[in-house]
Amino acid sequence: MVVFPNAKINLGLRVTSKRQDGYHNLDTVFYPLPYHDILEAVQVKESSNEISFVSTGKKIEGSQENNLCIKAYKLLKNDFPSIPKIQVHLHKLIPMGAGLGGGSSDGAFMLRLLNTKFNLGLDETKLIEYALMLGSDCPIFIKNKPCYATGRGELLEEIGINLSDYYFLLVSPGLHISTADAFKGIQPNSSITTCKEITSLPIEQWRDSLINDFETSVFQIHPDLNAIKEKLYQLGAVYASMTGTGSTLFGIFKQKPVFEKIFDQNVEIKLIDAVKK
Repeated sequence: MVVFPNAKINLGLRVTSKRQDGYHNLDTVFYPLPYHDILEAVQVKESSNEISFVSTGKKIEGSQENNLCIKAYKLLKNDFPSIPKIQVHLHKLIPMGAGLGGGSSDGAFMLRLLNTKFNLGLDETKLIEYALMLGSDCPIFIKNKPCYATGRGELLEEIGINLSDYYFLLVSPGLHISTADAFKGIQPNSSITTCKEITSLPIEQWRDSLINDFETSVFQIHPDLNAIKEKLYQLGAVYASMTGTGSTLFGIFKQKPVFEKIFDQNVEIKLIDAVKK
């Protein structure tokens, strides 16, 4: 069985308070994008391991045991021992550690794949519970629709925002942003206009009010990211921002942008023609 885990962006990202459990309460709008990895799982009979995992494409850092696809399998296997041995192939295309949720998407799609392939009968609510055990960003990929998110990002409310008439330009400079460093410069503020309210306004009004709180601290450490954001506006973006804690910047355009020779050669650029999705 083959599935195609997709990326997301954050339309605004505010930190509203520090929680007693050490996490932070967030206010954001998740917007899925048609930018995919490829994930395949095949049942096998002859194998010394419950799950065999191989990856191609972009190099995945860290040990296999920490890969969310493997964690997702083991999480469900614990509750559903009848799940057979499988061989998994992940072809990685979405940049990692870039705020696009690629790893979280892989883990969530693994849960969905196993649920479908082996008829586990898990509904959306239960899949979201399992996804949250994998990480705060994973539940959005169970719904996989534009959602207003609060809490750690797991409290999801579907909203009717539709950007299908726009182009998205993603610029990933390949920097790994430490989440801990990103949070160091954050001052939580609960007195905000929510991202849900702002994104209900015309997109032309977002630029000065739809904010990613992490840009302040991350741009101080990596000023080149701020320069990329400015270039996106110079290209004609109606809205541009960093997604998540970075390091990917995105611009939303009414017309297809002409970006060749604008950015340095060491950045990865992905143009998403949302009109055709």
